[in-house]
Amino acid sequence: MTSRRSAESPRQPGRVLLASPRSWCAGVDRAVLAVEKALEQYGPPIYVRHEIVHNKYVVQSLQKKGAVFVEHTDEVPEDSIILFSAHGVAPTVHTEAAERNLATIDATCPLVTKVHREAVRYAQQDYDIILIGHEGHEEVIGTTGEAPEHITLVNGPDDIAELSVRDESKVAWLSQATLSVDETMETVNALRRRFPHLSSPPSDDICYATQNRQMAVKKLAERAELIIVVGSKNSSNSVRMVEVARNAGAPAVHLVDFAHEIDESWLEGVGPVGLTSGASAPDTLVDGVLQWLAEHGYTDIETVTAANESLSFALPHELRRHLR
Repeated sequence: MTSRRSAESPRQPGRVLLASPRSWCAGVDRAVLAVEKALEQYGPPIYVRHEIVHNKYVVQSLQKKGAVFVEHTDEVPEDSIILFSAHGVAPTVHTEAAERNLATIDATCPLVTKVHREAVRYAQQDYDIILIGHEGHEEVIGTTGEAPEHITLVNGPDDIAELSVRDESKVAWLSQATLSVDETMETVNALRRRFPHLSSPPSDDICYATQNRQMAVKKLAERAELIIVVGSKNSSNSVRMVEVARNAGAPAVHLVDFAHEIDESWLEGVGPVGLTSGASAPDTLVDGVLQWLAEHGYTDIETVTAANESLSFALPHELRRHLR
């Protein structure tokens, strides 16, 4: 069968379209470095509540260095050090840590912290807050915990019709930072139709890195006959990139953690291959896929740039002073 692109333009077998930006964002870089610095400064074990970021390779690498990942604060021995992941935690978790006399290092992404502050501000003004996100995601749990009596979670436009609020003139929306930009705005537009006086946060809550990586994968979808997204299946931003690529018309899209997960059959009859990675996947994994592709004849690499990133975040303040 002739592919839709081979009918439109000459095929370019052996070419890799490499997305930029890709891989770690500033918040992920900060969180991973925080664990490494804590291990260096205080020695293992350093307890980390939830996966520091949603990436299998990163978690396994930090475990080898002495990080211990736990799901609940009460799993951490009293008087130990606990580090909170990039996804953020609810205020109750800080209380639990204090009750166990735990020294805390807060590696919450500053952009997630911004959403938490917005939730608190809206709650103080007695708004009903509609939080767009995925139930059970750590980031959603943390944000909801800031103002549980004011927040209602919705997954998408289909959840809007049944919403009820106390005062339609005092409704605001917030969102999980790692969602699809297009789908989030579809939900926001549905909310605006339902609540004409809907208040929006000072800036859209979808983080810059999520937006930039989704823009880049859309550009890949215009030309690539196969797109490989490097990232873990529990990484919301990586899974959203797969969805964005498919919605943008990419003929085939696959999510892999490692190069060895690629099936050679995916390359049969395929010209340009698009390659990108989620914001929680390190570039070393992308390098592994590039090497695998080179071994299979894809040696011509073209960078496809959607945006330039220069943002960086300082380490958590707890790592700039002694905890003990």
